[in-house]
Amino acid sequence: MWKPDRQSAQPLYQQIADNIERRISYGEFPPGSLLPSERKLAEKLGVNRSTVILAYAELRALGIIESRTGSGTRVSKYKWEATPKHTPNWHRYVEGGSFLPNVPFLRRIREVLQKEETMIDFASGELAANLCPVEEINHLMNVKHYTDYLGYDNPQGCAPLRETLVTYLRKYRGIQTTASSILITSGSQQSLYLITQCLLAPGDAVAIEDPSYCYSLPMFQSAGLRLFRLPVDYKGVRPDDIRSLYKKHRIKMVFLNPNFQNPTGTLLDNERRIELLNVVSELGLPIVEDDPFSLTSYNGIPPAPLKSVDSIGSIIYIGSLSKIAASGLRVGWMVAPHSVVERLADARQQMDFGLSIVPQKVAAQFLKSPYIDPHLDRLRMHLLYKRDLLIEALQKELPDLVSFKAPAGGLHLWCKIIPKVNDNKLFEEAIRRGVIFAPGSVYGSDSGYVRFTYARSRADEIAPGIAKFAAALRCILS
Repeated sequence: MWKPDRQSAQPLYQQIADNIERRISYGEFPPGSLLPSERKLAEKLGVNRSTVILAYAELRALGIIESRTGSGTRVSKYKWEATPKHTPNWHRYVEGGSFLPNVPFLRRIREVLQKEETMIDFASGELAANLCPVEEINHLMNVKHYTDYLGYDNPQGCAPLRETLVTYLRKYRGIQTTASSILITSGSQQSLYLITQCLLAPGDAVAIEDPSYCYSLPMFQSAGLRLFRLPVDYKGVRPDDIRSLYKKHRIKMVFLNPNFQNPTGTLLDNERRIELLNVVSELGLPIVEDDPFSLTSYNGIPPAPLKSVDSIGSIIYIGSLSKIAASGLRVGWMVAPHSVVERLADARQQMDFGLSIVPQKVAAQFLKSPYIDPHLDRLRMHLLYKRDLLIEALQKELPDLVSFKAPAGGLHLWCKIIPKVNDNKLFEEAIRRGVIFAPGSVYGSDSGYVRFTYARSRADEIAPGIAKFAAALRCILS
C-alpha cells in the first residue's frame, strides 16, 4: 500500500491529500463513496491523526470531499469550479441501451475460461489450435509480400476474395453465384446481425429452430423481433410447422441450420428439404441458411445446402471460415440477391468501413491454395476421432444416465440427461470439478440437456473431462 515519503520536502499532509485526489480522479473512489475515517487512515499510513485531519481539510477546501457528522467523509458529488459538474451515472447507462447483454450462462462460461487455464473446455464452439491450418497460413503470409494500398476497401468485401468465393462455393457447396451477390462479413454472427437490423423491423415475427444457436443470441431480442420455434426432431424441422406459424403469426423470415445443426447435430431429411422449399415458395418466405459445418462431414461427402437447389432466389446463404479453418481470421460471407447485398454493404460502411483487407487477402489465398483439401481431410479425421473418444467416455461413465445420437459431422454432441436435473447446479458443480460445458437451456431447450463440443479440448482431456462431468452429475443427483 502507498505510504507518504518522510524524506520528501513536501509536507506529509499534502502528500496524503494529493494521493487521495489522484485515486479519486482514477475512479477508485467514485463520487459519493465513503472514505476511511481519519483514525483508520492514520493507522494505515503510520502517521498522526492530526496529519490526516490536515489532508482532509485541504481536500474539503478544494470541494473534492465533504464531511457530515454521523455520515463520515465522502467524495463530493460536485467539485468547486466555475460550473458544478456531474459525474455520469454509468450504471444507468450500462443497464440501459437497446442491445442486450449475453445470456448469463454464456457470460459465466467466458468468465471461467478466462480465469481457469486448466479447465477442460467442452463449451467453446471453435477449433483447437492444432486443428487450424496455422503452418499453411504462415507459409502463405511469408510468401506474399503486400505492396497493395492498405486503405479502406469496398464495404462489400475485397474483390479478389469475392471472386475466389465464386469458385469455392461452386466446387465445395454446389452454389452458383457471382461476386456481386456476395457480401464479406466478420463471420456468421455479423451476417445475422446485419439481417436482423436491416431487413427486419421491431415487432416482426421470425421462425427459428428449437433448440437453436439463434436462441443464444440476444441480438434477436435487441432488434425487437418476435421469435417462434420450429421443433427439431431426428429428421430436422417439419415444413408443416412453418406453414402453421405463418398462418398464426405471419412470420416474415425463417432461420435454419439444416446441416449438422447447432446444437443437436441433426441433418435435415431430404424429403423434408424438398417440402420445405415448396412451402416457402408458396408463402413467399425468405430463408436464412447458416451453413458452418457441412465440410466437416465425417464420410468426406458434405451434404448439399438448400441454396444449391434454390431456383427462385428465396434463400440468403451464410458461411464462414470459423468452423473449418480459423475463427481468428474473422472472415465470413453471405450470398443474397444483389439488392440485399447493396443494402447490407451500405450498413457495413456505416458501421466500420468494411473489414481489414489483410485477413481477406489471406483467406482468398488459402481458399484457392492446394492446402485446403488436405486440411479438410485432416480436420475430419481428428474431429471423428475426438467424437468417438467422447462417446466412448460417456458410455463408460454414464451408460444409464444420458442418451444421445452420434452426429455425422460438426463439432458438437447433444445429450439428454435421463433423470431430472437442475441445470445451474450441475453447471456450477462441474466447474468446481474442473470441466465446463454448455447447458441446453442456452439454446432454448428444457432443463436437462447438454451440448458437449469436442473440437476445442485436447484428445487426452476428453476421458478425464467426462469423468469429472459424471462425478458432478452423480453428486447433484444424490
